[in-house]
Amino acid sequence: MKQILTEARAEHFLSKFRLPIAESTLVKNQDQAQESAKKLGYPVVLKLISKEVLHKTEVQGVRTADDESSLLREFADLQKLAKKLKIKPEGILVQEHISGREVIIGLKKDPVFGHVIMFGLGGIFVEVLKDVTFRVCPIESNDIDAMINDLEAKQILYGVRGEKPINFKVLKKTLYIVSHIPKKYPNLEELDINPMILNNKTGKIADARIVLS
Repeated sequence: MKQILTEARAEHFLSKFRLPIAESTLVKNQDQAQESAKKLGYPVVLKLISKEVLHKTEVQGVRTADDESSLLREFADLQKLAKKLKIKPEGILVQEHISGREVIIGLKKDPVFGHVIMFGLGGIFVEVLKDVTFRVCPIESNDIDAMINDLEAKQILYGVRGEKPINFKVLKKTLYIVSHIPKKYPNLEELDINPMILNNKTGKIADARIVLS
């Protein structure tokens, strides 16, 4: 039977590999949300977490709160959304807000090649541009450089219109570590990291989903 790890559990799984994870707390009520937001500092991101909702943005299950009043408003709205969708959420994730460029990193167990790693531009660019590249796991530094340069829109990562390039050191280390996860977990069927958000200083995984067999 397949085991699906939604965001909070998936990120806990990935943290065992010392991958950079956006700081967050899964909460059940507004008091807990307020406490978490104070620790993280505003703005924060609120996410509706449920196995029944795999694509949170498609159902408007991701919100940003700039202050306490907007936090309470958006939290209540997400609770109403869960009732409207007739789902039982695991909770609402309160997450630090990160600015930067989004990439997607994925793993899939292929019946012919075994585990393969996918990399590309994340967020809305995944569906619009489909600018992604694949390699068989595990990968080394030369493979990582080639994957980055395979992207047609790689200039977005290097910076356009005066933007500084992303922190490639963090990106490359993440790609390397992710490609080696199947060595320890051969039962990993799928891993979706979308997005990982990177800027010139840092990069952190902001959403993840894992399927284990």
